[in-house]
Amino acid sequence: MSLNSDKTYILQFRPKSSYEINVKISCDNKLIKETKNTKSLGLDIDGSLSWKNHIDQMMIKLSRACYEIRYVKHFMSQGTLRTIYFSYFHSILSYGIIFWGNSAYSSNISKIQKRIIRIIMNARNIDSCPQLFKNLKILPLKSQYIFPFYYLLPKIEIYMNQIQKFIVLTPDSVLTYILQLNT
Repeated sequence: MSLNSDKTYILQFRPKSSYEINVKISCDNKLIKETKNTKSLGLDIDGSLSWKNHIDQMMIKLSRACYEIRYVKHFMSQGTLRTIYFSYFHSILSYGIIFWGNSAYSSNISKIQKRIIRIIMNARNIDSCPQLFKNLKILPLKSQYIFPFYYLLPKIEIYMNQIQKFIVLTPDSVLTYILQLNT
């Protein structure tokens, strides 16, 4: 395996308040460039992990989806609009949410989601959204962010319980665990 030095960048992860470290790394006698942010697998990652650039790009796509649903809402049923929401808006919204979902900038995405829910339900801007989400059976942004953790938590607990058996490393505990695996 080899690195393509033209497509390889250095990205320093650090808090905003800390100083940048001058790093020089070369590959095939070429100096690897340093960058403040990079795109990887569709996620725009910056050194402070604020996700601002990624969320700004998402807002453009989600605003476009919001406009298009508003445009077709007069010709479609609520069920069809909900299907369009999941195929268009939700697919953009949910991609990589486990990374950027807790960002300070995610509240902007939440506002766009509420806007599109109001459009689908033909509600006013001042109407409260929790009941609208329930009626459409759509999870709000924060719930979508939490859901994977809620789903994975029991599995993580099972693995942690198995790992804890090795924390106190006595020959009996190791032997008992090995015997359990073989039965």
